Amino acid sequence: MKPQGAARVVPLPSAGSRGEPNTGANVVPFPGRVGPQRSTGPSSLTDFVRRRITGDYRVDEFGFDPELTETVLFPLLRPLYDHWFRVSTHGLDNIPAEGGALLVSNHSGVLPLDAVMTALAIHDEHPAQRFLRMLGADLVFDTPVLGSLARKTGQTLACHPDAERLLCDGELVGVWPEGFKGVGKSFSARYKLQRFGRGGFVSAALRTGVPIIPCAVVGAEEIYPKIGDIRPLARLLRLPYFPVTPFFPLLGPLGTIPLPTKWHIEFGEPIRTDDYAADAADDQLLVLTLTDRIRESIQTLLYRRLSQRRGVFTG
Repeated sequence: MKPQGAARVVPLPSAGSRGEPNTGANVVPFPGRVGPQRSTGPSSLTDFVRRRITGDYRVDEFGFDPELTETVLFPLLRPLYDHWFRVSTHGLDNIPAEGGALLVSNHSGVLPLDAVMTALAIHDEHPAQRFLRMLGADLVFDTPVLGSLARKTGQTLACHPDAERLLCDGELVGVWPEGFKGVGKSFSARYKLQRFGRGGFVSAALRTGVPIIPCAVVGAEEIYPKIGDIRPLARLLRLPYFPVTPFFPLLGPLGTIPLPTKWHIEFGEPIRTDDYAADAADDQLLVLTLTDRIRESIQTLLYRRLSQRRGVFTG
């Protein structure tokens, strides 16, 4: 007999080989989910609380809790998405309705709000309402509370085994290869992509044969204009940087309010990987070439979208 308050863990099926993605559903929709979840009424909240108390909800092997994400997290983010950043999406038809795919995006903004806004955009605007399973840095999962929340909302550690497991099981996976170099870059370097490293994400896509979707986010680079970095304080707090903006730390907590810039999120044409040889992931030259190609694709999307922008706040 299952004790009260204990969630049922739904184990993921074992990962398939390249070109043989698992078609079994590893994320089980919570009861009553029908159509877009753009609002949460009293009855659905009551049902949510009841299921939390009785333990009648499900999580997958990575700790992902779709009900918590849709009922609690997404409603909290929607005012930012709809009214503060006024996000516009472009190229959503480039995201497949099903099956594994790897989304690769630029990263910026001091705080990684671009990642969660992209996840919300895909869930709310795409007809298939897909969840974006984000790959995060060690720091995210080592931080109390934040690490647990990240797991529950579908994130996992940015490592090859986890990424390939999710891709083989038909998940849409998101990666931000600039990492902290992108999020913490200075305002003068905005919209200039940082290095993408050794292309580990490309290797994962090649091994699983999934398409790579370049993504460009315009607007996030200006929400916290970073003009300095207090490095001694960053080392003391074990952070990659401690930002100085025109408003923080001068205005204290008020300085943490992001500027209401107008955002555009554009999804580019997928880059296929299923036509490469099975051992292509072991060809480091090919991996680096594809990495540069993806980086150039994202940079081109950024420059094109910037050329069409009327203003930072007006879009």
